[in-house]
Amino acid sequence: MAFTAADVKNLREMTGVGMMDCKKALEASDGDFDKAIDWLREKGLAAAQKKAGRVAAEGVAHAAVFDGVGVVVEVNAETDFVAKNEKFIGFVKGVAEAAAKFAPKDVEALLDAKFPGSDKTVREQQQEMVLVIGENISTRRFERYADGISVPYIHTGGRVGVLVNLEADGISDTAAVTELGRDLAMQIAAMKPLYLDKDSVDTAELEKEREIQLGIAIEEGKAKEEGKAKKLSEDKALEIARKKVDGRINKFYEEFCLMSQPFVKADKLSVAQHVEQTAKRLGGAIRIKAFTRYEKGEGIEKKQEDFAAEVASLIK
Repeated sequence: MAFTAADVKNLREMTGVGMMDCKKALEASDGDFDKAIDWLREKGLAAAQKKAGRVAAEGVAHAAVFDGVGVVVEVNAETDFVAKNEKFIGFVKGVAEAAAKFAPKDVEALLDAKFPGSDKTVREQQQEMVLVIGENISTRRFERYADGISVPYIHTGGRVGVLVNLEADGISDTAAVTELGRDLAMQIAAMKPLYLDKDSVDTAELEKEREIQLGIAIEEGKAKEEGKAKKLSEDKALEIARKKVDGRINKFYEEFCLMSQPFVKADKLSVAQHVEQTAKRLGGAIRIKAFTRYEKGEGIEKKQEDFAAEVASLIK
């Protein structure tokens, strides 16, 4: 698979690794981005433990609850200036309300739904907003929770929108449950978990992580053995590396699974332990059912007008 100078530049921005190493990684991976990131990690050059999408588009991530139905949406625009426009914010809120009210199965169905307080569809209202504001506007994605208790959180004016969905049994103090949900939503906004718990981790993703960590541990072992007269056998070195991997997989859970993360307000407790203690104090049971975190422009690549000549010189 061929790759371009732009690919090298993008890989550098995603990993923070130097351009020459990014070029080598793409060469070793036949231009495959995911494999190139894994290659860099195995060589100890990239510390990131998850694929990072470039945040390039502007707009707003918005979360809200309408008649008990929780919704989080992302609507994009071309500049961050528009994200502060009251008409644009009003449109985003209307999109969220339509998603809650009409339960669309996907974005296309949402665009065809009626825009609240109007005889237009969401699509028609969006087209009108393009004419009024003078920028391209796109309704990108949404998530909707119809059951349980949904708690919304919007961070820094819509840069991040989070929706947490909980279930509470035997608890009359709904305000306390909502407060717990807001604490968790703030944690999700800040700590960016990818999964709810260990059981939510994709098996293939976990095995891939094990392979990467094993490669890192083996490279570390080789470096440690360098220059020693008596070196460990390959079997012993592999055994030691695998033990390291077990510990690092637990770190993986702590970083990327919400329930395994240290609770930010009391880091001696995990989120799971904090939820359990809160439920016990309130005299019932609480279960975190799901969450969604949207960051505006996440994974959308903005056109680059200032492509560096230094990158172009690498691909010849």
